[in-house]
Amino acid sequence: MIRRAKILEIPEILSITRACTENMFSKNIFQWNESYPNAEVLTKDIIRRELYVLEQDQQLKGIVVLTSLKDPEYEDIRWLCPEGSHGYVHRLAVHPDFQRKGLAGKLMDFVEEEARKMRMDSIRLDTFSQNPGNQRFYESRGYTRLGSIYLPKQSNFPFYCYELPLH
Repeated sequence: MIRRAKILEIPEILSITRACTENMFSKNIFQWNESYPNAEVLTKDIIRRELYVLEQDQQLKGIVVLTSLKDPEYEDIRWLCPEGSHGYVHRLAVHPDFQRKGLAGKLMDFVEEEARKMRMDSIRLDTFSQNPGNQRFYESRGYTRLGSIYLPKQSNFPFYCYELPLH
């Protein structure tokens, strides 16, 4: 089941993101760090009703954010769809114990369907340039890589921006 996250679940959500961070570190992928994502960011996501959790067997296994808020870092990207109503995906994470079981795909299916219900024109996101697995994942779903942004609080390496038109 995928549903909106609750404030009381922040410790469990942080355990997922920390496990993902450690897993990425073990593969020399420094996409997230000790300070991101953090409880403050996740709390804002939950208050805005934009953070979703994937729950199976009474256990949280993954998370994703779907927002209509465009980050300022995205301003210089030449997007496929003209400005309008777009969904922005952030913080997609599946606990390493449950990766490679199709759960990230389920989370993306969910946000894409939610965006369609909200009549959004496209889904936009970024993924770390040093994480080829994520790039293949999004490209296999039909997302087009459009440009790069920098998120210096996370890494000195760029993040690639992707978009999937929904119409």
